[in-house]
Amino acid sequence: MSYVTTLMEDVKAKNPAEPEFHQAVDEVAESLEVVLDKHPEYRSAKILERIIEPERVIMFRVPWADDQGNVQINRGFRIEMNSAIGPYKGGLRFHPSVNLGILKFLAFEQVFKNALTTLPMGGGKGGSDFDPKGKSDNEVMRFCQSFMSELYRHIGPNTDVPAGDIGVGGREIGFMFGQYKRLANEFTGVLTGKGLNWGGSLIRPEATGYGAVYFAKEMLATRDQTLQGKTALVSGSGNVAQYATEKLIEFGAKVLTLSDSGGYIYDEEGITTEKLEFVMDLKNVRRGRIKEYADKYSSAVYTALDGAADHNPLWNHKADSAFPSATQNEINGKDAQNLLNKGVYVVSEGANMPTVPDGVNLFLEAKILYGPGKAANAGGVAVSGLEMAQNSMRYSWTREEVDNRLQMIMKDIHQSCINAADRFGTSGNYVNGANISGFLKVADTMMDQGVV
Repeated sequence: MSYVTTLMEDVKAKNPAEPEFHQAVDEVAESLEVVLDKHPEYRSAKILERIIEPERVIMFRVPWADDQGNVQINRGFRIEMNSAIGPYKGGLRFHPSVNLGILKFLAFEQVFKNALTTLPMGGGKGGSDFDPKGKSDNEVMRFCQSFMSELYRHIGPNTDVPAGDIGVGGREIGFMFGQYKRLANEFTGVLTGKGLNWGGSLIRPEATGYGAVYFAKEMLATRDQTLQGKTALVSGSGNVAQYATEKLIEFGAKVLTLSDSGGYIYDEEGITTEKLEFVMDLKNVRRGRIKEYADKYSSAVYTALDGAADHNPLWNHKADSAFPSATQNEINGKDAQNLLNKGVYVVSEGANMPTVPDGVNLFLEAKILYGPGKAANAGGVAVSGLEMAQNSMRYSWTREEVDNRLQMIMKDIHQSCINAADRFGTSGNYVNGANISGFLKVADTMMDQGVV
């Protein structure tokens, strides 16, 4: 029996009913088999087994009162996965789908992603099954304050620095930061994604979306191409999708789609800067549904999501590139085949693990330019790291400074993926490159620090 097979049997036995976590570990383990064969010292020190096991898992009750005075109870989590190269770092997700397995998969991915950024950050993830959608500002505030009343004991600027994720934007970060400050009696960089007036960084909201586009730009450069004139399919309509679209427009690409949990819009004329401003107001201020875009612009067609369908029609349009920016496993095997059939040859993942393993294999077999999430969407956590640096210095960099640093980090991540893939005989495979490059940095550090 191979090392990976044995390892996965053990992971599934120890972590039952956590399919997303199994999927994330399996993908990384397969990439690393060649590394572990060449470096038996990692295997004998059980480095990968130790990375798979979280250093700490915190799970807690979050009681709060709604606007009618009814008591509601949600479950809060923080997975402190690995702190070998720095304090735990990773987002908080508020969404009904949140459970232990999903957060463990995200925390595991985060370890490698953070190592790739070259910044000193460990990996973590957290959140709650609370759904901010449809809640009043006061209800969201009461929930955030209750959530932070427990979480604050476990975090700190040199211990664990959470950020935002799905369902956690500037509003939620603000409420949580206020409660942390009240309880801990200190003003410190304990969260990232803060407001600019109180320790936030310029470019932080844009960073994940911008970074995914910068990564696509670097991949295309290996074939002496640019994004100018390329057509793009973008999923999602939140923070990542909005700013990926903004940067694609700036680089001369034509964005055709955006989506939310209800369905998607296809605009054959392309999403312009003016149309994107409408989407930003719709989603960030009015908190409406993407369907309203098609009501406003006659060039757009709205298609409602069919939960029973075996594919997502968003991925079945003719295009050059795709930027999945919604959520995990949104591209299945059929979707991946549809993308290839429709001419897509650049995929840069703005979301975490948005493509199922069958889809990933199809992309790799077709030898298209495929940037996996842990590399392509590392821009967000990279600028979170830059926000931490600015907090430590009590100083703010200009927009240009942060954006230049982000571009350099994405360029470095791209190069380190290429170098690691070349070194271990899988040239052009960004999945292996990202997994191997991130692993080596963490593994060597863990070897230095002993059995802890």
